Amino acid sequence: MKHPHLLNRQHRSAMLLFALLALPIGLWGCKDNKSGAATASAQTVTQGQASSAAAQPQAEPSAPAVPAAPAATQGQAPGTAPGFNNQTGAATPKGAKGAKEKGAAAPKVAYRSGEDPDYAARKGWPVKTPATLPGSILPQKRIVAYYGNPLSKRMGALGEYQKDDMLQRLKREAAKWQAADPAHPVQPALHLIAVVAQGEPGKAGLYRMVMPDKIINDVYSWAKQANAIMFIDIQTGHDNIRNILPRFEWILKNPDVHLGIDPEFNLIKSGKKPGTKIGTYDAADINYASSYLKDLVKKYNLPPKVFVVHRFTRNGVTNAKNIALRPEVQIVMNMDGWGAPWLKRDSYKDYVVSEPVEYTGFKLFYHNDTKKGDALLTPKEVLMLNPKPLYIQYQ
Repeated sequence: MKHPHLLNRQHRSAMLLFALLALPIGLWGCKDNKSGAATASAQTVTQGQASSAAAQPQAEPSAPAVPAAPAATQGQAPGTAPGFNNQTGAATPKGAKGAKEKGAAAPKVAYRSGEDPDYAARKGWPVKTPATLPGSILPQKRIVAYYGNPLSKRMGALGEYQKDDMLQRLKREAAKWQAADPAHPVQPALHLIAVVAQGEPGKAGLYRMVMPDKIINDVYSWAKQANAIMFIDIQTGHDNIRNILPRFEWILKNPDVHLGIDPEFNLIKSGKKPGTKIGTYDAADINYASSYLKDLVKKYNLPPKVFVVHRFTRNGVTNAKNIALRPEVQIVMNMDGWGAPWLKRDSYKDYVVSEPVEYTGFKLFYHNDTKKGDALLTPKEVLMLNPKPLYIQYQ
């Protein structure tokens, strides 16, 4: 889906590290086979490869044919088809207006996947969350983040563009979200992959590389320059989150630094190489990380931490109903899959709405979401989802 091979070789020059970071680990689809939707295969790179060539992903399932929207009629907003509700994104059934005039019951709205508020309510939304503590970011604000690693142009927007250009792009995206939902002030963020899964075991045999402290501090300084918060994102490979998370206390003790973990690259249970299989986290792992953050908040007298858990498959998170909620930690389940809009909505419904935790997120891929000619979802379109995501990530 998103990440390069980073061979775990210490004491090498910065140029060599940069070259290695440019290699891709793989691209993954939005849904697992069990759900009936497609999962794109991983792009893998053979050992010793020095180019960015990679296997092509499997084809995604073709979406049902959608008839072209009719031309706008007189008095109708440009780009709006007759019988289309711009607020809900749903088509108004034919004859609905006449039925209302005759006093008949209004037909049920036909929502797209992931948008139906009644479905969300049946699943338990809104979730009863702990009372928010002073300094909480959610739900008062919406976080809009650029994701990636500055040593690789292929891991996301954070590293794809030069620093000043990247920060300006993030500022423009934040403004779009602010305009789309003025009720929620936008909090910009830089989401750094600080531990990157590897296709090779490396010296430690753990299939992951920890970024140098200097890289982390550089990104932190960029975040401060942009009045942004920062996320430390961890891809454990064959390491254990219980071993690797305490390594970052030095940066997480800052009030504006938060955490993300990626089940896709937690492969201890399967023993597979990153990029060859999708990994998983259990509620017990998530509860460990949440408890760790809670202890940091109390130890350093911090405002609550935001804790992002990426998810795009059924087994990406197991026993989600057992995830503990704590006032010191605000958990976001982030829909992390790429593909056509219908597939992303399906994944949001199946893996985020259907298993409520606390807050929701939604990732947008500048390249992978649009590679087959689909337009990138706009803020207004994403805000039609129910519940409305409060964490937005651009890769």
